[in-house]
Amino acid sequence: ALDGVERVMPVLKPYKMVAKESHPDPAVVKIGDAEVGGDSFVVIAGPCAVETREQTLSATQVVADCGAQVLRGEAYKPRSSPYSFQGLGVDGLKIMAEAREQTGRPFVAEVLDARDVEVIGEYADAFRVGARNMANFTLLSELGTQRKPVILKRGLTSTIEEWLLAAEYIAKGGNDSIIFCERGIRTFEPATRFTLDISAIPVLKQETFLPVIVDPSHAAGRHYAVKPLALASVAVGADGIMIDVHPCPEEALCDGPQALLPDEFEDLISHVRPMLEIVGKHL
Repeated sequence: ALDGVERVMPVLKPYKMVAKESHPDPAVVKIGDAEVGGDSFVVIAGPCAVETREQTLSATQVVADCGAQVLRGEAYKPRSSPYSFQGLGVDGLKIMAEAREQTGRPFVAEVLDARDVEVIGEYADAFRVGARNMANFTLLSELGTQRKPVILKRGLTSTIEEWLLAAEYIAKGGNDSIIFCERGIRTFEPATRFTLDISAIPVLKQETFLPVIVDPSHAAGRHYAVKPLALASVAVGADGIMIDVHPCPEEALCDGPQALLPDEFEDLISHVRPMLEIVGKHL
């Protein structure tokens, strides 16, 4: 009855802004020129961590040549042990910026602390919130004030509703360029690093209009399982995958066992392409 009100929609779910009811059409989120969502399928790939300039530029050039539209390579690494490699910080961001210039591909960088948002935003094309920070509400609120996309990974023991509510913190601040990333949850099974919750993808597609990608590398923790999990992700309707690629995994400073060699990544992409035709998506 009020002037200026076109319609009223009751949204009864606790996550109001990211709920599908508030935006019936699927969203397409852009990272640089790459589109995530809709009919597009994005491949994000590169080394898990920026270790050296040579290692990073080699890996990112390979994945770009194979068809990856977005680069990964973390400058800040949250590790369970304080004595493990923690990343190169700003120097790592500068190397990734060089990789972007060399390949013409945008890159995403993990952010660990609200105090780092500004400096990472100066270099990266998108922010990534890791599993350990999904419940860092101060960080999520700060990212809500930004105008760059945010890839939000699922927490190690988080429910889907908690994951959606974490995204709500970002959307509430005004930034609705959010991409969910399923990366496996912690279960009783130790055969893999985590258990990939493949059912989370269709559930999220029912609950939200935002795109959903999968990180099979961190879920499996085993290089031999990355390809089948990636193909399964395509089959259930994911909007993209994020893959660790390293030119020499046995020398990696972190997560070497899950990294694909360049030729293994090329083989993965060759199998992804025909599956995308079946599900109606394209690289």
